[in-house]
Amino acid sequence: MKEEIQNPYPDNDCFFCGRSNNEGLKLKFYWDKEKEEVYTEYLPAQHFVGQGDILHGAIQMGLLDEIMGWTSYVFTQEMAVTSHLNIDFLHPAYIDGNKLNVTCRITSKKGPKIYMQAILTNSQGTVCTKATGTYHLLHSDKYKDLIYI
Repeated sequence: MKEEIQNPYPDNDCFFCGRSNNEGLKLKFYWDKEKEEVYTEYLPAQHFVGQGDILHGAIQMGLLDEIMGWTSYVFTQEMAVTSHLNIDFLHPAYIDGNKLNVTCRITSKKGPKIYMQAILTNSQGTVCTKATGTYHLLHSDKYKDLIYI
């Protein structure tokens, strides 16, 4: 069963998920209970091209980082910040009028650290980019202090 995840971020201005950001991607994230993973879809805009018709690597990295943040929240109900992110570019993610799929799952949790794996696939199911990440969970007071200085 798949269900949309409500946006936990209070300012709604995030480039990737914020509904108030007119320049943003306005991504929606979903929880797939059967697969125990979070996913989103993204139709790449031509102005995010790198070289040729390939989606710029920085946008790919951002998509993977963003879904990891959402995944950590879904599993813990706490906000988290990126501690470590490792990216492998395996196949070009083309801007070709087709949606890209991004999925993430938890691999482990140890104390305040949560470890995840995410992949970005094209419409044919080819893994274009994969990432592993470590995120540090923050209590709500610490998160507010960090974000709203």
